[in-house]
Amino acid sequence: MLVAGFAAGPLRANCYLLAPSAGGACVIVDPGEQVGEPLAAALAGHGLTPVALLATHGHPDHLGSAAALARAHDIPLHLHPADSGFYDGPFEALAEGPLSVAGLELTVLALPGHTPGSVAFTATAGEGGRLVLTGDTLFAGSIGRCGDRDAGAELERSLRTKLLTLAGDTVVLPGHGPATTIGRELAGNPFLTGAQA
Repeated sequence: MLVAGFAAGPLRANCYLLAPSAGGACVIVDPGEQVGEPLAAALAGHGLTPVALLATHGHPDHLGSAAALARAHDIPLHLHPADSGFYDGPFEALAEGPLSVAGLELTVLALPGHTPGSVAFTATAGEGGRLVLTGDTLFAGSIGRCGDRDAGAELERSLRTKLLTLAGDTVVLPGHGPATTIGRELAGNPFLTGAQA
C-alpha cells in the first residue's frame, strides 16, 4: 500500500493519499484548507488519480478543499451524516463498517466526541502492517478537544471501545502532528490514563 501525507493550511492539518500502489487510483483523506499545490505535487509524483475523498470529520481544516476537489475531479466526498452541517455540498454517507474504494479495503470506525460525525479509517498495509487514520480523535501524546462534558464522555468512550482495542503495533496517522502507534500512546499518552478497555 502507498501512503503519502503532508500538512497544509493555517492549522497544519494532515492530508493523506492512500493507494494500492503508485500509478493508479487513490483516495484523498481530509482534503483541508490550502491543499492544492502540495496535493497536485503528490498526485503527480506518485502517478495517482483520485477517485474519492474521505473525511474523518467536518471541520474546515480537514474539509476546506473538498468541494473544489470533488468538482475538479468529478469524484464523491464520503462524510458521516452527523457532520453534514459542516458541509454544504453533496456527499455519500459514511457508516461504520467496511468500505471498498480505489482498490482498498478500509474499515470505518464511528468515533463521536470531537464532532458528532468523527470517524477513523483502518487498513491493512503490505506485509500485514496495520494503520488507522484518526483525524482529530487521537494524536501523538494528546487527544481531540470537545465542546462540552457530554462530548468529552463520548470521546473517552470512542477511544476506549474503538481505538485502544486495536493492536499495539497499529500505526496511527493523526489529523495533526507526527505519526505514532497505538502501543506508544497507551504507554505514554497522559490523556489515556485509565482509558484502556
